[in-house]
Amino acid sequence: MTEAPVEAPLVTAGLPARPRSRRLSTLVRTASGIAAIGVKELRGRMRGRRAFVIVTLYLGLLGGFAWMVATLIAQSYTTGFGGSSAFASAAVGQGIFAALLMLETLQVAFLAPSSTAGAISLEREKQTLDLLVTTPITTVAIVFGKLLSTLVYVFLLIAASIPLMAMVFVYGGVGPEDVLKGYIVLIATAIGLGSFGLLCSSLVKRTTAATAITIFGVLAVTIGTIFVLVFWTAMGGFDSNGNRKPGPLGIRSPEVLAYLNPFVAQADVLCGTETNFGSGWCGGVAALVPTDDGVVFTGNAVPAVPAGPAVIEGVVVDGKGVAVDQFGRPLDAGPVQAFGPARDRIWPRAVATWLILSAVFLTLSVQLVSPTRRWRLRRPRRASATDG
Repeated sequence: MTEAPVEAPLVTAGLPARPRSRRLSTLVRTASGIAAIGVKELRGRMRGRRAFVIVTLYLGLLGGFAWMVATLIAQSYTTGFGGSSAFASAAVGQGIFAALLMLETLQVAFLAPSSTAGAISLEREKQTLDLLVTTPITTVAIVFGKLLSTLVYVFLLIAASIPLMAMVFVYGGVGPEDVLKGYIVLIATAIGLGSFGLLCSSLVKRTTAATAITIFGVLAVTIGTIFVLVFWTAMGGFDSNGNRKPGPLGIRSPEVLAYLNPFVAQADVLCGTETNFGSGWCGGVAALVPTDDGVVFTGNAVPAVPAGPAVIEGVVVDGKGVAVDQFGRPLDAGPVQAFGPARDRIWPRAVATWLILSAVFLTLSVQLVSPTRRWRLRRPRRASATDG
């Protein structure tokens, strides 16, 4: 009987093995954990008729509010007190856009943090957080999954309002870039305030306490910042020459507070739709966050930038509005401020601020939820006599 030939083993000497990337496996495990937590939360939130009934009522509220605003603005032009009827259509479009944008901002400012305020504390109250942590799902996946699953419903309400918001294009006065700016601020605000609510939920053990802390935080961001800005501006004022004086403590208005307020950011977006500088959104933003860019001129009026070289209040400026000396070299005073509001100054910085704060809030939430691998302050070890 002949024996079966034995196959020679595959020679792999000299060929390096292909080790599996630990970073890739960790990333895949975290992504699968986020998906698992998100699906679990969404099934509980979107099951039944309640979610769709709320969306229907929400759109009905927005539609009725937009109709009332359009009717009031059209009525003001019909009676002859609103100015020329040639601008009525653009005014109606701008009014509907402002009304819907501010109403959606109010909805996001209170719905996003209140939705995440009980995400972690409810798990603690039900005594299921320890079971959730012992699963292969990482703490990062738990936190991000909770955040995304709760904000998906907020994003659904924002997306449902887009067809209604597109109605402003029929009237005019608002461009697609203005609508895009407004929705960018809405999404950044939802992520930032949702992360803040998740941090409050991770910080305390009771949902009632987490909700209370979240509400007070939102009120401080929305109402408190405006109060401080108004107080600071009122305490500053102008001197006898019309130049702006610093506020309390000898410093100017804290502009960083305006970056935390989503309503000020939306007012800056609405300022981009205005064609004149008056008592509208541009005037409100300039009153809250005043600026003195360029050369400070005496008097209240700021001259416009000339088309060519000219002399304004004893200062020689070139065609670009830059102050120059007699040899044409730019001075340190900077460019001459042209008449008109400074647009698109608040909302980009507000979006960046909320995204940075959301990253900080989520990092702290992960540390508070994780039972291990927390940051601890290590005390320096004292040298003893036995140390060599």
